[in-house]
Amino acid sequence: MKTIAISAEKRTELGKKFTRDLRKADHVPCVMYGGAEVIHFHAHENDFRHIVYTPSAFIVEVELDGKKHKAVMQELQFHPVTDKLNHIDFVEVFDDKPVTVEVPIKLVGAAIGMKDGGKPRQRRRVLKVRGLVQHLPDELDIDITDVAIGDVIKIGDLSYDNLEILDPSRSMIFAVVSSRISKGMEMGEAEAEAEEAAAAAAEVAEAEEGGEAPATEAEDSDSDD
Repeated sequence: MKTIAISAEKRTELGKKFTRDLRKADHVPCVMYGGAEVIHFHAHENDFRHIVYTPSAFIVEVELDGKKHKAVMQELQFHPVTDKLNHIDFVEVFDDKPVTVEVPIKLVGAAIGMKDGGKPRQRRRVLKVRGLVQHLPDELDIDITDVAIGDVIKIGDLSYDNLEILDPSRSMIFAVVSSRISKGMEMGEAEAEAEEAAAAAAEVAEAEEGGEAPATEAEDSDSDD
């Protein structure tokens, strides 16, 4: 995984007034967990533009008081009105300890179902994986060449050397649907949801017949600043 270096300053005060003053100066308050101590720091918002406003994932090398800390972004918070970057939580990483990160998905190839007139549907853009820093890739390749109309690639179909995928195994990543279903999507969201609900019901029934309990996908939750 690529590394980006930023130079930051430790926060000398942690009160709300000091935090507001930082943001007025276009600085972003940050917290780094996972090391020997929790580190509070800040840097100008421009220093984060290459790691926040991009689909790519990075190891961030944060320099504080002459010492370098390797970390990954864990959570971003934006202003609800202006959408300005408000806060970043980092987790410090070490070469000998596994870390959990979200890595972008890259679809490789041209699905045969698309050549036959089907429409692509991509449900996920990233996967949450766990592994050592030296094994984390810039992106996760998924070959869709053999996906025909009606075929689905699920998380459980994937495997990568030295990485553990943490997302639910039954969650869909990519599928090719018929033009009829695609037309239903264009006619309105309600029709599309009905199609998806029917497909999900059939999937659950199939799982129950095979003795397998269907998995549910946890919803993400936002934390307060």
